[in-house]
Amino acid sequence: MTEALRADGLQYAYAVVRDTGALDAALEGVHGVAGEPVRAVVHLGLAVVAGPVPAGEFDEGPLKERLEKLEWLERIARAHARVVDAAGADSGVVPVRLATVCRGEEGLRRMVETGRERFTEALDRLDGRVEWGVKVYAAAPPPAEPAAAPTAAVSGRDYLRRRRAERQASAERWGRSEDGARQVHDALCALAEQARLHPPQDGRISGASDRNVLNAAYLLPREESPAFAERVEELARSSAGVRLELTGPWVPYSFVAPFSEDTAGAPGGGGGGPGADRRGRSGV
Repeated sequence: MTEALRADGLQYAYAVVRDTGALDAALEGVHGVAGEPVRAVVHLGLAVVAGPVPAGEFDEGPLKERLEKLEWLERIARAHARVVDAAGADSGVVPVRLATVCRGEEGLRRMVETGRERFTEALDRLDGRVEWGVKVYAAAPPPAEPAAAPTAAVSGRDYLRRRRAERQASAERWGRSEDGARQVHDALCALAEQARLHPPQDGRISGASDRNVLNAAYLLPREESPAFAERVEELARSSAGVRLELTGPWVPYSFVAPFSEDTAGAPGGGGGGPGADRRGRSGV
């Protein structure tokens, strides 16, 4: 038996669900961050979705080094999200912090014991809920033509006045976009049970050329998703000067405080959840 498959070897934790006895079917054919089959480890009425991973890649030292590599981290985040989505397809699920690794199945059980109250509260609170993501973009102003240097016909004072007016117009444009984003957010908050504001996404990461002025997540009952999506479409049509992007529905990552398994024998723990780029994008 290889080190990665030993019951007392490193176990990568993905999520916690209630033990309903039906999880094995949902996880059939699902593979994790190291290509390993995942399974449920049951304890105290809950089940940790986990899989064995090799120490050469996921022990504390190697893991810390790899977490600094964006390409590796993105691959791990996407695999992590696939497992969580499979585990939560038909039931409530609490995602575990990305790159939480326990020592053996005993470490997974200690994680359940340590966080049982918090896991149970989150499962109760999020039962039947889904997360929708909405981004609002403001198109960048067209590039200004290079201002001509002052001539006899255009004094230095006139030149400076014109440049000041251009800067003011640009600032007003961004201000209107941010006002529009706030109006969108207020309208969607009226439909959602909870909302979370994330930092605007850097265009170098998203690939979007427009400026991101709102990056938000909204929690609502699954059955209210059609009405929410329809409202986003209405806002997209009526909001001038901005572009809306809707993604979802997703497992409610943004509404669970990431559980860090620091007290249950984990050799390492990574950053936050899988993040927005794990999701496919569908523009509205």
